[in-house]
Amino acid sequence: MDDEKIVQLYFDRNEKAIEETANKYGRYCTSIAMNILANREDAEECVNDTYLQTWNSIPPHRPTVLSTFLGKIVRNLSFNRYKHNTADKRGGGEIPLVLDELTECVSGHDDVPSGCVMKELVSAINDFLDTLPEIKRNIFVCRYWYTDSVTDIAARYGMERAAVSMMLSRTRTQLHNYLTKQGYDL
Repeated sequence: MDDEKIVQLYFDRNEKAIEETANKYGRYCTSIAMNILANREDAEECVNDTYLQTWNSIPPHRPTVLSTFLGKIVRNLSFNRYKHNTADKRGGGEIPLVLDELTECVSGHDDVPSGCVMKELVSAINDFLDTLPEIKRNIFVCRYWYTDSVTDIAARYGMERAAVSMMLSRTRTQLHNYLTKQGYDL
């Protein structure tokens, strides 16, 4: 079923919307949650919570790209679960590595930027990503949005692990330089 019809089912308050969403995007959502949580039960719970949050969000929202809408919800829920699970300890998996890597280009100041500044930063990062060749952009997004491991990314793109690591390192440096030129205090 195409996305417009699925969204319309939500607007019609037809419970078949959840079933169709699960059929079409269940593996996609589970993959995102598993990359973040590395725990099948927690991932499944986050995916189920994604369906509930989607049900509660549509209407009034009408997503233009349903996969992105779902991906954002499951990602946020998974990160919240991750924070909850590791509140007293630093867990294993990809999240600590991904966050450590990103601290190279965006420092972790103690003050939380206002929503407006955060939106500007997100826009600047998106503008930077638009300047990258498609392969670099895809690899960057796989690593820092989907939290895929370097090994998985290398396998997906038929590259050596070291080449992917080097590409990510250089891209992070480019991002840092780009954001600095845009006036962000990093």
